[in-house]
Amino acid sequence: MTIMRYDLDKLVSEDHVLRKIDAAISALDLATAYKKLEKPLGRKGHGIVTGLRCLYLQFHYDLSDRETEDRIKHDLAFRWFCGFTLDDQTPDHTFFCRIRTLMGPHRIATCFRKLTQQCKDKKIVRSVFVFVDSSAVISKNTTWAERDKALKDGEEKLNNDNVAKYSADPHARFGCKGKDKFWFGYKRHVAVDMGSMLITTVAATAANVPDAAALKHICPRDQMVFADKGYCTTAAGKTMTANGCHSGAILKNNMNKKNRDKDRWITKVRAPFEGVFSKAEKRARYRGLAKTQYQLFMEAIVYNIKRLIRLDVLPIFAGA
Repeated sequence: MTIMRYDLDKLVSEDHVLRKIDAAISALDLATAYKKLEKPLGRKGHGIVTGLRCLYLQFHYDLSDRETEDRIKHDLAFRWFCGFTLDDQTPDHTFFCRIRTLMGPHRIATCFRKLTQQCKDKKIVRSVFVFVDSSAVISKNTTWAERDKALKDGEEKLNNDNVAKYSADPHARFGCKGKDKFWFGYKRHVAVDMGSMLITTVAATAANVPDAAALKHICPRDQMVFADKGYCTTAAGKTMTANGCHSGAILKNNMNKKNRDKDRWITKVRAPFEGVFSKAEKRARYRGLAKTQYQLFMEAIVYNIKRLIRLDVLPIFAGA
């Protein structure tokens, strides 16, 4: 009987998208960055780098934990990307939860910032003009049962003053954008480099936090900030000034310095970058502000790598 051995590297086609993604992930040098965290995880001792690659695939293909388990087990390209051979036993769904807990939002933020810094070092991100905005992230939690409980306790209604007492997601809040868009959950605040269309900063807040108040979490330094009317307030102006930025926010119609021609031009300049939010997940995967922040960092990493592939610049990271 002849026993055949297959090399996964030869079975995955040379033009497979995961090969390009591998170039970017490898450049982050996760093994060195998280050497202190490297320890057996799971029954078969899967390491931190393997775990992070699994989590990347989960967000890249928008999979649940169980779907990720199944794809890694049966998809050859997934096995190759995560470093498994055909004979290796792949992790079950509980492994991904342990990796998320181990990394948390702060360590995932380090990965995101390292990728962004490499883009700046290679002049892909030029840090001259930046687009800032926010979008809704809807909590998985429904509020009907919470509302009924609040009314039973004598509350007049369920609102942001008492929802933390009744909600299974104590950090989520009711938010409003415009006159008719309401949701319960969080806000995604994003800064996008207007030269490369890469996300340079991302932050999560409760849905009731005004855009201008959250600007401090994403405001760059020494750039021109293009933004909508939510950022034309005094508070937003002070944040931009403190960071050495020039405001390109559209002014409200009742403001004395309103220049309609200028604002129409700003609107046209901003329009292409609104598309960044069209690709973002509209719902929170998890409960809690910290876990939502983790989600936003992972989504930003995936978005940036997809964008780098489109820009066809990923080979520059080789040996970075």
